[in-house]
Amino acid sequence: MTTSPTVDTPPDDTRTRIHPFSRMLAGVISAGLVLAVGEVLSLFFSPSSSPFLAVGSTTVDRTPSWAREFAIDTFGTNDKVALFVGMSVLIVLISAVAGLLERPSRPIGSVILAVLGAVGVFAVTQRPTSDTVDVIPTVVGVIVGIVLLRLLTRALVPPPGERDGAMPRRKFLVLAGAAAAVAVAAGAVGRYVGERAAGLADDMRNFRIPTVPAGNAAPAIPAGTDIGVDGATSFVTANDTFYRIDTALQVPQLTTEEWQLRIHGMVDREITLSWDDLMARTPIERVITLTCVSNEVGGPLAGNATWVGFPIADILDEAGVQADADMLLSTSIDGMTIGTPVEALRDGRDAMLAVSMNGQPLPLEHGYPVRQVVPGLYGYVSATKWVVDWELTRFDQAQAYWTERGWGERGPIKTASRIDVPAAFAPVSPGRVRIAGTAWHQHVGIDRVEVRVDDGPWQEATLAEEYSVDTWRQWYWDWDATAGNHNVQVRATDRTGETQTEERTPPIPGGSTGWHTRTIIVS
Repeated sequence: MTTSPTVDTPPDDTRTRIHPFSRMLAGVISAGLVLAVGEVLSLFFSPSSSPFLAVGSTTVDRTPSWAREFAIDTFGTNDKVALFVGMSVLIVLISAVAGLLERPSRPIGSVILAVLGAVGVFAVTQRPTSDTVDVIPTVVGVIVGIVLLRLLTRALVPPPGERDGAMPRRKFLVLAGAAAAVAVAAGAVGRYVGERAAGLADDMRNFRIPTVPAGNAAPAIPAGTDIGVDGATSFVTANDTFYRIDTALQVPQLTTEEWQLRIHGMVDREITLSWDDLMARTPIERVITLTCVSNEVGGPLAGNATWVGFPIADILDEAGVQADADMLLSTSIDGMTIGTPVEALRDGRDAMLAVSMNGQPLPLEHGYPVRQVVPGLYGYVSATKWVVDWELTRFDQAQAYWTERGWGERGPIKTASRIDVPAAFAPVSPGRVRIAGTAWHQHVGIDRVEVRVDDGPWQEATLAEEYSVDTWRQWYWDWDATAGNHNVQVRATDRTGETQTEERTPPIPGGSTGWHTRTIIVS
């Protein structure tokens, strides 16, 4: 009698059915470990080496202008949160599919993780401040994640002779639980260690706002600049409500001790300023309104604050700007570049390197420890945060981040006005209704604001007291409202006598135009 030789059954799931959720969970946990390991290891390299943030930043850089505008219009200052959530959901879905397809004999899921890793490596290499070694966190993270996925997949398969799968499931749950705990802990510890390593808490706590000489202090803000209407924009915008629009997915963590500003290019003398060098200069204090070029007609992306800083013109004069230089190409610590017309920095306006905002150190999100503030220009050509490099050059020789993407080179502010109250479609009672809002044209000034209802005649609004041509100006108009739905429009005329155009244009390439219209329900 002959017996058939024993054949080892390959370690696969052909003998027992494995629930698909277990496989998907294995993929998600493995991808989580990839990100956690990459995040922890990035602490020992540069901020550009974080795979998650590198992919996000590269996505932002390569997103078409219309898509970026859609994100800002839809999510406002939460656009970065929306990007993070979207990326996280996509990673979960892809890694779940990877886990579902992975088998001990067919590592399809491992290949998917490797492809995701390749995307991460590419993203890291695209960051302006990255070095070759910055890909190490991503590469190591992917290797660890693939090893874990292989182990989890094998743990799901029962050994020969066991068909119920109870032991593999217990092994899987123990291994998966341990891996998940490691991933969560690694991510949390990595972020905490990173924040502590930067020393920002102590640096900001010890920050001392420069003492401004009496002759350089901003004039007191008179009560008449604020109309005091409930719901209307306040004259000064609080730091925690000041708009923030930038491309930094991770707020740069730069201390005053680490900060330096290199000035080079078309200058007579190259200069490198340290924090102490900057603090040795004479500061100025000014109240200035900033506006984002992405602001749609009637939008909220404008704010007014009191800034303390150091005149940019003085620093440029010391470096000796050569006659042919017409652009200051400034660079942030995270590699963001902005091109500013040299003439706007030396024509007498209060362009400054700001270190304080509304009596406090600059918030981290607004450029701590040093940022640029230039009246009369949209932020995309002037308001460099976390600035560390100035190159004097020419518009025909260099391009900044946004101009490479089709935006205008010089970005002068356009006259704008908006209705703040009543809110859109807010029901109001018939009778006297106060309509109020804000208008601005920084470094030019506002001379007149007019309001009309249902395409009727324009009525001149009452202007609040003007603080300066570099700040916005509030207004109000009292309306005898009758029952029904009404369209209210506003337009402003600047100090040169130019009135806002009715024609609506989008923010690209140089700022939106058009009259703000609001529907009010009187009932």
